[in-house]
Amino acid sequence: MTTYVEEVRIAVKASSGIGSVADLKGKTVATTTGTTSVQLLRKHKRAEGVEFAELFGKDHADSFLLLESGRADAFVMDGQILAGNISKAKTPSAYKIVGETLSVEPIAIMIRKDDPAFKKAVDDSIKAQFKNGTIAKLYDKWFMQPIPPANTVVGLPLSAATKAAWESPNEKPMEEYAVK
Repeated sequence: MTTYVEEVRIAVKASSGIGSVADLKGKTVATTTGTTSVQLLRKHKRAEGVEFAELFGKDHADSFLLLESGRADAFVMDGQILAGNISKAKTPSAYKIVGETLSVEPIAIMIRKDDPAFKKAVDDSIKAQFKNGTIAKLYDKWFMQPIPPANTVVGLPLSAATKAAWESPNEKPMEEYAVK
């Protein structure tokens, strides 16, 4: 069962004037080495004819540091990774997530293969959490409320795609979520 739908987005400094992929023309864009965002970034670069320089961080914190230090104008990555890094910045309000959704990826719990009874038990549990609101409360706790001990607020509102997956439980592959 899809439990979360990730959206690949763009993080920028709030004062940058960047609001979409088109605004990346002539800019430097960071992403993290080895992630699917690298291929996604290149796909959009070719498809939209927007030329920009690529810069790769060794991990997500390094990629955000490229944005934070001004060596990159934008950081392209999964929305929850962007929001998490922004929430831990010295001045979170100095950054924002902008632009169109570049990719949509369903996320699910990995379970062992060839055990239909176990899969049914897990699926039934997840569906019950969708129905009784437990999953929404957990999402609110970890993405919208202060997280101890630093009381950091990630501040990533529930996406329409995740909400739809909770309302109509499914096992759709990534291709069915393709951004058009």
